[in-house]
Amino acid sequence: MKRRDFIQLAGLGAGAMMMPAIPSFSNPVEIERILDPIMDVTQKKQLADIALNTAKSLGATYADVRIGRYLNQFVTTREKKVQNILNTESFGVGVRVIANGTWGFGASNQVTPEGIKKATQSAIAIAKANSKFQKEPVKLAPNPSYGEVSWKTPIKKNGFEVSIKDKVDLLLNANSKAMEKGASFVNSIMFLVNEQKYFANTEGSYIDQDIHRTWPNFSVTMVDRQSGQFKNRSAFSAPVGMGYEYLDGRPEDKIQGPGGIILYNNSYDIVEDATMAAEQAKQMIAAKSVEPGKYDLVLEPSHMWLTIHESVGHPTELDRVLGYEANYAGTSFLTLDKWESKNFQFGNKVVNFVADKTQPGSLGAVGYDDEGVKCKSWDLIKDGVLVNYQAIRDQVSILKQKESHGCCYSQSWSDVQFQRMANVSLQPGKTQLTPEQMISGVDKGIYIVKDGSFSIDQQRYNFQFGGVLFFEIKNGKIAGMLKDVAYQANTQEFWNSCVAICDERDYRLNGAFNDGKGQPSQSNAVSHGSATTRFNGINVINTGRTI
Repeated sequence: MKRRDFIQLAGLGAGAMMMPAIPSFSNPVEIERILDPIMDVTQKKQLADIALNTAKSLGATYADVRIGRYLNQFVTTREKKVQNILNTESFGVGVRVIANGTWGFGASNQVTPEGIKKATQSAIAIAKANSKFQKEPVKLAPNPSYGEVSWKTPIKKNGFEVSIKDKVDLLLNANSKAMEKGASFVNSIMFLVNEQKYFANTEGSYIDQDIHRTWPNFSVTMVDRQSGQFKNRSAFSAPVGMGYEYLDGRPEDKIQGPGGIILYNNSYDIVEDATMAAEQAKQMIAAKSVEPGKYDLVLEPSHMWLTIHESVGHPTELDRVLGYEANYAGTSFLTLDKWESKNFQFGNKVVNFVADKTQPGSLGAVGYDDEGVKCKSWDLIKDGVLVNYQAIRDQVSILKQKESHGCCYSQSWSDVQFQRMANVSLQPGKTQLTPEQMISGVDKGIYIVKDGSFSIDQQRYNFQFGGVLFFEIKNGKIAGMLKDVAYQANTQEFWNSCVAICDERDYRLNGAFNDGKGQPSQSNAVSHGSATTRFNGINVINTGRTI
């Protein structure tokens, strides 16, 4: 890589720390290149058939090939300046095979007949070498042939077609409004993703997908120079599986939340949010420090997603349950014996979790996963009881199930696909209940908005979560802002303390681009939905006090 390109890739600035890593073999590219298609479906099919035919001729009993073009755009600003504008492209092919009952994988950034043949030969050689150590042959769940099909994220505006000037102007306007309200520092960023993925396998599927994701974000910092205190308030935006229409900020998508805050659903107003963030950051500095003790917690969806991700999403991944995935963030306390008992009370009876790879607007929404399985939704926790896990084609036989759940994913063409978290969401309550009505029934509690710091053990059992905004609840009313709040529990205790969930009118998605897993690690984009939820008698600590 040229030094200039290295500096450009490395210089995304502090705001980019919130973003996932740039995919392997990415190179800076002009925006005109991003907007031009470089290969049509017919060409991809011809190249895919070279891989499949080569694999079969060399003894593979199964093979799949993924031709992927991964496009990213980063626009980063700080206060009145543009820090960086970067477009990247990664284009290549990955080939996965089963030979001698064993997986093998090869990849190349040479998307040519010769490059694909070499990648396939490498995959076969790896499989045969590894077969000497394979104790049992890979067993794939059956999957139908879908023939030639396609799927696209249903976007209204392609963010890559929106001018850089418009994006810069929007971010700088948000920064300016925050600075006018007294913000000491502001970082903002626009992150766009387009995954153009073509999948084919020896079972007769040829699947072309065009996936878009968008995330506007910022961090406002307020410094009280007299006391030396400072507070950060991050954006209330959600990373979404949508186009640039998410930035429209439609009035009907704004929600007046408890405590006078404005929340967003389906579309987002970054300028309004940045203005509000600066005002709230001042209030956060002046807020009363929490008194440790037991509280009833009312947790808003922009906070709940991370608690769901860590305490429900990860422990229901089957490879963690089996101990196959242990080095990166541990295994799971939800061992097979708990599932086999059919009565393990994961949570209160009002708690229902669904995994879903089809949810509109979510980060994980696709038509087919990265091993050609049509995506669907399925129950994980039903009426508080553990009923299923997240598993893919070579895992579901362990559960004595006959079809994959469709949650296989790879972050790029150069990485092998494996089981990744689907969108895991808490289902809304079945009776009508608003956040205000929920709060009216709480005598001593805390209302928490937006995710913050967290810590959880290697079996996803004992945890601690912070947040961004904390409001004291006294006798059914918001009584002012708090700070230095974190709550502690274990997963089973916590979800059994869940006593009420607001109805579907309050249901919203949030999530992350950077769900890490694997060795070497990969990033997955995943959303988690919920409505505002109440938990009784949770231990709250003061994070600002030292012992």
